[in-house]
Amino acid sequence: MTNDPKSRSRTITDGPQRAPARSMLKAIGFTDDDLARPIIGIANTWIETMPCNYNLRQLAVKVKEGVRAAGGTPMEFNTVAVSDGVTMGTQGMKASLISREVIADSIELMGRGYLFDGMITLVACDKTIPGAAMGVTRLNIPSIILYGGSIMPGRWRDRDVTIQHVFEAVGAHAAGKLDDQGLLEIENAACPGPGACGGQYTANTMATVMEILGLSLMGTASIPAVDPRKDEIGIRCGQAIMDLLRRDLKPCDILNRTAFENAIASVATTGGSTNAVLHLLALAREAGVPLELEDFDTISKNTPLYVDLMPGGQYTAVDVDRAGGIQLIARRMVEGGLANGAALTVSGRTLAEESSVAVETPGQAVIRPLGSPIKSTGGLVILRGNLAPEGAVIKVAGHERSLHRGPARVFDSEEAAMEAALHNQIQAGDVVVIRYEGPRGGPGMREMLGVTAALVGAGLGETVALLTDGRFSGATRGLMVGHAAPEAARGGTLAVVRDGDKITIDIDNRRLDVAISDNEMAARFANWSPPAPRFATGVFARYAALVSSAADGAILRTPEM
Repeated sequence: MTNDPKSRSRTITDGPQRAPARSMLKAIGFTDDDLARPIIGIANTWIETMPCNYNLRQLAVKVKEGVRAAGGTPMEFNTVAVSDGVTMGTQGMKASLISREVIADSIELMGRGYLFDGMITLVACDKTIPGAAMGVTRLNIPSIILYGGSIMPGRWRDRDVTIQHVFEAVGAHAAGKLDDQGLLEIENAACPGPGACGGQYTANTMATVMEILGLSLMGTASIPAVDPRKDEIGIRCGQAIMDLLRRDLKPCDILNRTAFENAIASVATTGGSTNAVLHLLALAREAGVPLELEDFDTISKNTPLYVDLMPGGQYTAVDVDRAGGIQLIARRMVEGGLANGAALTVSGRTLAEESSVAVETPGQAVIRPLGSPIKSTGGLVILRGNLAPEGAVIKVAGHERSLHRGPARVFDSEEAAMEAALHNQIQAGDVVVIRYEGPRGGPGMREMLGVTAALVGAGLGETVALLTDGRFSGATRGLMVGHAAPEAARGGTLAVVRDGDKITIDIDNRRLDVAISDNEMAARFANWSPPAPRFATGVFARYAALVSSAADGAILRTPEM
């Protein structure tokens, strides 16, 4: 039987009883011919509060042009987007991870409410990408995720700079290593126009993941936001959704265990963000695919680091495009046995087929040749021990020390730690502990780029470590351990660590421990009680009440009835 591309939206548009619905849609310009076609939802995360998503309004015009040309009718709607970079270091940052759930919920609600036949989601800043993937996976209708593209790098004193360098400049300025004029210069140079943050930070990590998973068309993500080719990509995606609809190829047809293993390997080989751990765990739960923290460590151990990208490396995301694009990374992975090329993609072709047409730029140095990796293992490491029995996550670029023992410097909030970092109150050898910033305790599991960058900028990046139940930006570098679980607010060991306690971070042995005896631990917990929730009403309160552990992706649990 031939698939009916309009099988879902007919419930809204067809038949005498639907005359009121058609009448309302005609009020905004839709015709009988428009409503007779398959209806494609265009989920746009455009917003005027950051550069990352700012180009998506114009990109949506091209996407809709492609949909119409291929025989569909696009209907655009918006969801929210919270900029990590703009809100970093403030209470506003607590909204970032929470927004992932709101984005997924809003896309699901619109899809279920309007019974779209298919969907294209336009994404850019960090949480819009996994949020969109989670939303379309719940709907399980033919869908394409389209990434708006990376920002171009800025130029400052004859070198490429990104937002990472601005955060680190704040630390250098506080330490007296950079004057006011220098700080202003780098502030003015780092972000020259629209697009998502320019290294292999979270947005570009997740854009890579979506192509390797198969939810984005191969060759679409690595093209920069301001490149004229992006308009062509928008039209191509608009046309492709109609072919996808005719074949009724859906997210859950693509998202299997193999796809997730390929995606993890892509994070490892590109030195990608630790946030990918949270987001892939969350997406796997939506798709019903078993995935655990240990899978990230196992795959990363067996995946060499081949792509030389900031923050641990030299190049920006734009350089990936110049080198041959994410499709070249995919080809390396398939040819090197790091990814299963038989995995299905949204085009209907396999990962091997899609990546086989990659064109490598002669002499490029961003994506290393097989057999010549930057280091023999990937960047993701999972630690366990009495400080994190459920696990903690660290990203290693290969040059960090693999063992650190030092006294704890304990802070009950990011602000308190930042204040100490900016006033030279952190000493070489310290382990900075920031607690009550987890999914429940924050709530919202804030990123700590402000603190980590301040430490690096102050010259302490090679001598201190940081441990938190919060998380890190993809731009974070250094010996920084996040996602410690259980978090302090749930009674994790971080809750009873005190200044001066000796903490050991042992990457080679995958250990994270504090030197407190069992008896002393029990005595401290006997005098501890969970802190009162920081929010009593509203979305933050609901999130804190329902959110799971970071070890489970910080997803929202349905309350038991």
